[in-house]
Amino acid sequence: MTFTIAIDGPAAAGKGTLSRRIAETYGFHHLDTGLTYRATAKALLDANLPLDDEAVAEKVALELDLMGLDRAVLSRHEIGEAASKVAVMPAVRRALVEAQRKFATKQPGTVLDGRDIGTVVCPAAPVKIYVTASAEVRARRRYDEILANGTAADYDAIFDDVKKRDERDMGRADSPLKPAEDAHLLDTTEMSIEAAFKAAKTIIDAALQKN
Repeated sequence: MTFTIAIDGPAAAGKGTLSRRIAETYGFHHLDTGLTYRATAKALLDANLPLDDEAVAEKVALELDLMGLDRAVLSRHEIGEAASKVAVMPAVRRALVEAQRKFATKQPGTVLDGRDIGTVVCPAAPVKIYVTASAEVRARRRYDEILANGTAADYDAIFDDVKKRDERDMGRADSPLKPAEDAHLLDTTEMSIEAAFKAAKTIIDAALQKN
């Protein structure tokens, strides 16, 4: 029996950093499900295929290898823009959700982070954590991260982008961003990654003892 940890939340709330740390600590497999949409978009771009043909995008999504997704490459802005177009296609979402569910069965356990893990992808996961933070703090984190990478950044533009993404993610008809009813809420607005990790570890350890 595999043990699945579902971590959801809005952009730049810290769920990716937290998920990778949890996976490393427990020796579990980790999947950033957002990268699966980006990888689908990149495959379409690389093959010069249209971004508005659902049948083509579905075929690419069905053939996607979820192992070894390159975060550095897939984080590029133009790939993110393309991903936002394919992510709204129901056929693409169905294909990738199926692939994500298959990934979640890996032994000894898995950590999946995204927008709809606890509500859609793995609703039976024994641990569901919803990581959030204020839009201002999330924009500041993204801004600081870009500066740390040696790139220029505009805080106001990033703040607007964070708010737009929240509206798009929370307002979409298919799998909107929202906490599962039985999810543990983790507000990281005034929390260090260390404090957030300790809080998450307490939740996970309690669930592992019951399992």
